[in-house]
Amino acid sequence: MPLLTLLTGFEGRIGRTAFWSGTTLVAVALVLADIGSVRLGGVHGPEITAFAGTFALFPWSALAAKRGRDRGRSWYYGPTLVIAIVLSGLGPDHFEAAAAKTLGAFSLLLWLVALIDLGLLPGCNAPVPVAETQADAKPAE
Repeated sequence: MPLLTLLTGFEGRIGRTAFWSGTTLVAVALVLADIGSVRLGGVHGPEITAFAGTFALFPWSALAAKRGRDRGRSWYYGPTLVIAIVLSGLGPDHFEAAAAKTLGAFSLLLWLVALIDLGLLPGCNAPVPVAETQADAKPAE
């Protein structure tokens, strides 16, 4: 699968190797963006890093969607998991200590689910579900 399709397409299925390769590529790009933003951005380095992190949600969601489909889930399982991880990770800065600990534990639990379900378990051999043709449907012309 071409790299651009791997990181931007939500269609198809990918195995663990392609998932980990894409995830590693996005993570390395984020680390390089963080290093570059500190050196080049000066005072605005954290804002540049936050923008790069937000931009990385798209390729991670695309990878998770394809990997989730390979695991026999619907296409939105992976992106929903990624967004829930990010949102629960942002919460602790805005809540009191007890609520922050709860959100931190929830974020850790979501990371573990993503690691095990998307990253470690083998793909499902079942075909991707496709809508069935209705018995009374008109034939295509």
